[in-house]
Amino acid sequence: MSEIGHIYIIDDDASMRSSLTRMLKSCGYSIESHESPESFLEKSIPVSPATILLDMRMPIMSGVDLQKKLKEMGRETPIIFISGESMPHEIVVSMKQGAVDFLFKPFNLDDLLRCIGTAIEKDKEIFQSMTQSLTINQRYDSLTPREKEVCALLVEGLMNKDVAVRLGTTDATIKVHKSRVMEKMRATSLQELVRLYGSVKNKL
Repeated sequence: MSEIGHIYIIDDDASMRSSLTRMLKSCGYSIESHESPESFLEKSIPVSPATILLDMRMPIMSGVDLQKKLKEMGRETPIIFISGESMPHEIVVSMKQGAVDFLFKPFNLDDLLRCIGTAIEKDKEIFQSMTQSLTINQRYDSLTPREKEVCALLVEGLMNKDVAVRLGTTDATIKVHKSRVMEKMRATSLQELVRLYGSVKNKL
């Protein structure tokens, strides 16, 4: 996942998915594209910070229907709607349900990037508010299995490159995991991470 943000693209138009993926990757975002809401619900894993670029009109489930489904699931990733044609009531419903913005195809790349920036910041705020009141144990439990591995090795005093070798991955990947560990544990330094980790382990 990119450190600046992850973007889910959900659109039944293959050429649109391809062009958006190419443009947004060149801007530094990590991309995950789906041809349908059903594919997204089945295969996607929630990450943060992220946003969803969601087509309004699709064959089986509409964009608004998926938006409603995600709200029911408690998944709060900010949504930007993109559409070639939409009825006014669809726009009203999508905005009432919390959409960040609504762009009509063809849209300007600068406008899209501005919307994405707003959505990514909103997702960061949502994530921070969710973790603000968590206990140390709850923060640790929110780590993924790989993040827990990275956390343990960092606490041992290993450098990023050494952690990468130990786990068979790249230095860049470990940097992303480390930033997520520090964010989720709400640690401002490695020394604080060591203290928090020790507190968790003493209770296990």
